[in-house]
Amino acid sequence: MASAELQGKYQKLAQEYSKLRAQNQVLKKGVVDEQANSAALKEQLKMKDQSLRKLQQEMDSLTFRNLQLAKRVELLQDELALSEPRGKKNKKSGESSSQLSQEQKSVFDEDLQKKIEENERLHIQFFEADEQHKHVEAELRSRLSTLEMEAAQHQAVVDGLTRKYMETIEKLQNDKAKLEVKSQTLEKEAKECRLRTEECQLQLKNLHEDLSSRLEESLSIISEKVPFNDTKYSQYNALNVPVHNRRHQLKMRDIAGQALAFVQDLVKALLNFHTYTEQRIQIFPIDSAIDTISPLNQKFSQYLHENASYVRPLEEGMLHLFESITEDTVTVLETTVKLKTFSEHLTSYICFLRKILPYQLKSLEEECEASLCTSALRARNLELSQDMKKMTAVFEKLQTYIALLALPSTEPDGLLRTNYSCVLTNVGAALHGFHDVMKDISKHYSQKATIELELPTTTQKLITTNDCILSSVVALTNGAGKIASFFSNNVDYFIASLSYGPKTGSGFISPLSAECMLQYKKKAAAYMKALRKPLLESVPYEEALANRRVLLSSTESREGLAQQVQQSLEKISKLEQEKEHWMLEAQLAKIKLEKENQRIADKLKSTSSGQVVGVAQEKAAVATATGQEEASAKAVPEPVHSTSEIGILTRTSDSEAPDVESREDLIRNHYMTRIVELTSQLQLADSKSVHFYAECRALSKRLALAEKSKEALTEEMKVASQSISRLQDELTTTKRSYEDQLSMMSDHLCSMNETLSKQREEIDTLKMSSKGNSKKNKSR
Repeated sequence: MASAELQGKYQKLAQEYSKLRAQNQVLKKGVVDEQANSAALKEQLKMKDQSLRKLQQEMDSLTFRNLQLAKRVELLQDELALSEPRGKKNKKSGESSSQLSQEQKSVFDEDLQKKIEENERLHIQFFEADEQHKHVEAELRSRLSTLEMEAAQHQAVVDGLTRKYMETIEKLQNDKAKLEVKSQTLEKEAKECRLRTEECQLQLKNLHEDLSSRLEESLSIISEKVPFNDTKYSQYNALNVPVHNRRHQLKMRDIAGQALAFVQDLVKALLNFHTYTEQRIQIFPIDSAIDTISPLNQKFSQYLHENASYVRPLEEGMLHLFESITEDTVTVLETTVKLKTFSEHLTSYICFLRKILPYQLKSLEEECEASLCTSALRARNLELSQDMKKMTAVFEKLQTYIALLALPSTEPDGLLRTNYSCVLTNVGAALHGFHDVMKDISKHYSQKATIELELPTTTQKLITTNDCILSSVVALTNGAGKIASFFSNNVDYFIASLSYGPKTGSGFISPLSAECMLQYKKKAAAYMKALRKPLLESVPYEEALANRRVLLSSTESREGLAQQVQQSLEKISKLEQEKEHWMLEAQLAKIKLEKENQRIADKLKSTSSGQVVGVAQEKAAVATATGQEEASAKAVPEPVHSTSEIGILTRTSDSEAPDVESREDLIRNHYMTRIVELTSQLQLADSKSVHFYAECRALSKRLALAEKSKEALTEEMKVASQSISRLQDELTTTKRSYEDQLSMMSDHLCSMNETLSKQREEIDTLKMSSKGNSKKNKSR
C-alpha cells in the first residue's frame, strides 16, 4: 500500500512537473516578446527625442533670426526718422530720393510681413510638434512602466517556477532513494515471509495432528463421562441460572426509578385536573352557592369526586414494580409479575375515564347552550370535546399495549417473543400521541380561558379555577412529554435486554420456569454465602504501601528536623555566648567612658582659668590611666596651640559632651543592629539549607522505593502475563476452540499468501517505477 501511494505521488509529481515545464516555456516566450517590445519602444523613444532636439535647434535658430530682423527694422525706422527733416529742407532736390526711400520702405515692409508670417507659422508648427511630442512621450512612458511591471512579474513567476522545479526535482530524487531503500527492505521481508510461511505450514500440520488427537480424546471423554446435557432442551435450559449481570440490574432499577418519578408527577397532575374540573362544574355555568346546578353536572361532579380511588393505584402499582426490581433478581418480562398489577390499575382508571366521558361531553354541550356562550367559546368547547375523546382513546391504546407486555409473566403463550420489540415501539408511539393530545388540550383550554375572561359575568372564582386547570393541564403536558422522551431514549435498551436470560438461549418458556430459576438463584446465592468464610480484618495492600511510604517519609523528615533542631540549638548557644561577651565588653566600655567623662568634668571645674598646658598634661595622664590602647591611638597635642581637642573643650560650653555621647551611642546601636540582622540572615540561610538537604534525602529515598516498587510490579506483571497465557493455553482444549484455531490458521495462511502476492506485485511495480524514473532522470 505504501509503495502504491508513493508511486501515485510520484506520478502526480511527474504530471505537475510536465505541466509546469510547459507553462515555463510559454512564460519564457512571453517574457522574450515583452523584452523585444520594450526594446522597440525604447528605440522609438530615442528617435522621438532626437526629432525633438532637432525641432528645438530649429526653434532656437528662428528665434535668433527674428531678433536680427527686429533689430534691422529698428535701424531702418531710425534712418527713416532722420531722413524726414532732411527731406523738408530739400523738398525740391529730394523728390527723387524720397521716391527711392519709399520704394525701399515698401520692399522692407513686404519682407518684414513675410518674415512675420513665416515666424507665426513656425511658432504654430513648433507648438503642435511640442504637444504631439509630449503626448507621445507620456504614452510611451506609461507603456514602458506597464511593460516593466509585467516583465518584473513574469520574472518573479519564472523565478518561483524554477525554484519550485528545483524543489520538486530534489523531492523526486529523495523519493527515489526512499523507494529504492523500501524495495530492498520489502525484498528482505518477502524472504522472511517465505521462511515464515514454511514454518507456519509445519506448525499447522503439527497442530492439526495434535488437535485431531485431542478432539478424539475429548469426544470419547464426553461420550463416556457426561451423562446429561441440560442445554440441549429449552425446557431444561430455562431452569438454568443465568450469569448475574449486576450492571444490567442496576440500569433497570435506575430506569424503573425514573419511570416511577414521572408516573408520580403524572398522577399528581391528573388528580389536580379532575379536582379542579369538579370545582369548575360547581361554579360554571351556574354557581352552586347561588342556584342548584343541573342533575347532569351533579352526577358528573359525584364521579369526579371519586377520581383519587382510580388515580392513586397507578402510583402504588408503579411503586410495587420498582420495589420488585432489585440487584439480586433477573429482570425480564417473564419475571416482572408486578407489571400485571400496574396494568390492572390502568384498566380501572380507563374504565373511570369511559364512565365520565359522556358526562363531560354533555357538560360542554350545556355550556354551549348557555345564553352568554359566544360562537368562539362554542368552537373551543367542541374542540375540547374532541380532545377528551382522543385522550380516552390514547389511554385505551396505551393500556392495551401494557396489558400485552404483562402477558409473558402470567400466560406463556399470550405474546410471542418475536413481537416484544413491536409492542415496545407501539408503546412509545402511544406515549407520543398522548403528549400531542395534551398539547392540543392545553392550547384549546388556554384559548377558552381567555375568551371566558372577557365575558361580563365572569367571577374571580372562575378565573382562579381556570388558572388552576390550566396549570394542571400544563403539568400533564410536561409529564407526558417527559415520559415519551424517556421511553424513546430507552426503547433500544429495552429491546436489547429482552435476550437477557439463561445462557443467551431462547429465554424462559413459562413464568413457572422463571419462578423456579429465581428460587434456584436464591439457593445458589445462599450456598455461596455459606461457603464464604469471614476473613480476619487486615489492612489492604494499597493502604499498607501508602502507609509505609508515609512512615518512611515521616521518619526521614523527623531525622532531618532533629538534625536541624540540634544545629540551631548549637548556633543559639554560640550566639548567646557571643552576646554575653559583647554585653560585658559594652559594660566595661561604658564604665570607662563614664569615668573619663567624670574626670574631664572635675578637671574643667578645678581649672577655670583654662591653661592649655596643664590641661593637656592632665588629659595625657588620664589617657595613660584609662588604657594604653587609647594612649597609643591618640597623639598628645602640643601644649602651645589652642586648636587641640582639649583647647576646644576649654573654650566651648559643657553642652557638647552629651553630643559626643549620643554620637557614640548611635554608632554603637547601628553596629549592634547590623550584627543582629546579619546573624538572623545567617540563621535563616542555615535553616533553609538544612531543610532543603532533608527534602532532597527524602525525595531520593522515595525515588529508590518507587523504583523498587516498579521492579516488583513488573515482576508481578510478568507472573500475571505468564498465568494469563497458561490459562489461555488451557482454554484451547475444548472442541470449539480447536475448530476455531483451525479456521483461524487456514485464514491466516490465506491472508499471508495474499499479502505475499501483494508484496511481490508491489516490489515488481516499484522496480518498474524505479527503472522508469532512472530512465527519465537520465534522459533529463
